[in-house]
Amino acid sequence: MSKGSLYLIPSLMGGHDGSIIPEAVKSLVERLDVYIVENAKSARHFMRDIGFKGSFDQIEMWELNKRTDPTEMYHFLDACEKGRDIGLISEAGAPAIADPGAEIVSLAHLKGIRVHPMTGPSSVMLALMASGLNGQQFCFHGYLPIDSKARQHRIKQLEQQSAAWRQSQIFMEAPYRNTALLSDILKVCHPDTKLCIAANLTLSNEFIRTRSIAEWKHQTPDLHKKPAIFILLKF
Repeated sequence: MSKGSLYLIPSLMGGHDGSIIPEAVKSLVERLDVYIVENAKSARHFMRDIGFKGSFDQIEMWELNKRTDPTEMYHFLDACEKGRDIGLISEAGAPAIADPGAEIVSLAHLKGIRVHPMTGPSSVMLALMASGLNGQQFCFHGYLPIDSKARQHRIKQLEQQSAAWRQSQIFMEAPYRNTALLSDILKVCHPDTKLCIAANLTLSNEFIRTRSIAEWKHQTPDLHKKPAIFILLKF
């Protein structure tokens, strides 16, 4: 018996506008009946938003998050071993990027299961595309330290790395800590360093601006509880 495949399904980044999801993804969601998701409730809402009309009583869902037992996770791909396809849905945006789904993808490769990444919104790529900063050389760092002193030290390191390599430095934060992160960026970075802030991507109130640190100090946006990507570039 041939093995099934693991499909990486991009989800909405907030809101309920399913039109940004490609038709190929919508068709796939109609077909699959086994999913690995970060949150079952959110995954069901997403599926309805993009037009899923089936019964969830016929859908098998496994939750993969910080509470998941690693020994249990090993069996999440059993359906693939039996020839069935599985969909992986993260909480927001592209799976396996700053997301626990990477562990399942790694396990799929270990088990010889084919992985199919599907086209759809990625906050990191959308922010970089719209930033006007260096898209030839860039590095994504995920989340920075929570402690303010450690975070400021890390930001200075990223700024120095950016200057040395002419490399865009991309990072993010939990939405409720955005204000503290931005405050630390403005406190320690050189006035001429460029900073792109991309918040609420794909939503009607999307905000994307690239300015110097000096300019941001004169007009600081309200980012509280708004999903955001930050990109630094020191020329």
